[in-house]
Amino acid sequence: MDWLNRYFEIKEKGSSIRTEVLAGIATFLTMAYIIVVNPGIISTGGMDFGAVFVATVLAAVVGCSIMGWWAKWPVALAPGMGLNAFFTFGIVLGMKQPWEVALGAVFVSGVLFLILSLTGLREWVINSIPKSLKLGIGAGIGLFLAIIGLKNAGVVVDNPATLVGLGDVSSLPVILFAAGFAIMTVLDRLKIPGGIIIGILAVSIIGWVAGVAEFKGVVGAVPSLEPTLLKLDITGALTATMIGVVFALLFVDFFDTAGTLTSVANLAGKVDADGKVEGIGRAVISDSVATIAGALFGTSNTTSYIESAAGIKEGGRTGLTAVVVSVLFLMCLVFAPLAQSIPAFATGAALVFVATFFMRNIIDIDWDDATEFAPAVLAAVLMPLTFSIANGIAIGFITYAVVKVFSGRMSETSPAVYLVAALGVLHYVYG
Repeated sequence: MDWLNRYFEIKEKGSSIRTEVLAGIATFLTMAYIIVVNPGIISTGGMDFGAVFVATVLAAVVGCSIMGWWAKWPVALAPGMGLNAFFTFGIVLGMKQPWEVALGAVFVSGVLFLILSLTGLREWVINSIPKSLKLGIGAGIGLFLAIIGLKNAGVVVDNPATLVGLGDVSSLPVILFAAGFAIMTVLDRLKIPGGIIIGILAVSIIGWVAGVAEFKGVVGAVPSLEPTLLKLDITGALTATMIGVVFALLFVDFFDTAGTLTSVANLAGKVDADGKVEGIGRAVISDSVATIAGALFGTSNTTSYIESAAGIKEGGRTGLTAVVVSVLFLMCLVFAPLAQSIPAFATGAALVFVATFFMRNIIDIDWDDATEFAPAVLAAVLMPLTFSIANGIAIGFITYAVVKVFSGRMSETSPAVYLVAALGVLHYVYG
């Protein structure tokens, strides 16, 4: 194993092969829920569950492998939460676009992401978007995930008088949803790795025994990828109607990645004495390539996971951690029957729990300046209420630009904000 030590500089980073392997296992356990939740969400839009399951696994394998072997970061990747919901409920079901076109939009956003990553535009874009808007949009994605999870679990239902209302809280599925959410919360507080996947499996087992969910088995043959492989429609994604969608996918993926990587950089010892993040360029490129690969396989944007912090806290410091995660994901290909057996109340609990992590963004919004917090809050609130991440982003930017102009603070804001706001206005006027 000396070649691993040399290639990843494991000893130089103050780690060991054993530590890196354990770190990879810890990271995998915290994000393994995605192999169940992602195909469950995306297949709602008409895509083949088995094919999306395989695409999810392969996108994670490719992303983790590139991040580990090439970028040498202890960060894992997989199809992102929020983006998968936007893909299904925003583009396919909301805009009535074929899922092939939606995959094309993911591909185009990945290519644009790669271009930004390879040029100096990356820093310009990151520094141009107001912090409050970034945080508000992150919180909005959490609210969007929450309402989807609550709806799927039957906790929130349609109400003609008030738009939404409370479901039958005495029903077993809703009770199991609540139990799953509680399990995940408690296990997270106790710092037990894999709390989300444990919660999903625990309430699913009860649901199978009680007869409110169907158990289809644990392992089986690897499903065919053919129904989604290379089925993307790039031409359809380049129409005027889809421009805003492509931008929304790019925006969320790009800033989610930048935020995740900068957040874990200190933990991973990737920040030098001058405050610069070591190897950030390769890490961001790895993320963009993974999104392109995922679109070709048949899934939504692949992104870096903040759950990687679990492995880093366990001592992971090198790319070997990510490589271990990739191997563990690959081993999951035979678990398609189990993934298809997971009921909506179990995945709903996971969605709502993950949503709580997104909501932490609101803490750092500038609450002393109304021109900062008002657009951010508006963007966040509109995402669940309009069932669209794109609407939240567009209206948030438009509002931010307007209030800055009329408060006499136009010069404080980057031209990029006004450009995005103008595109948003054009979308609503002519879209």
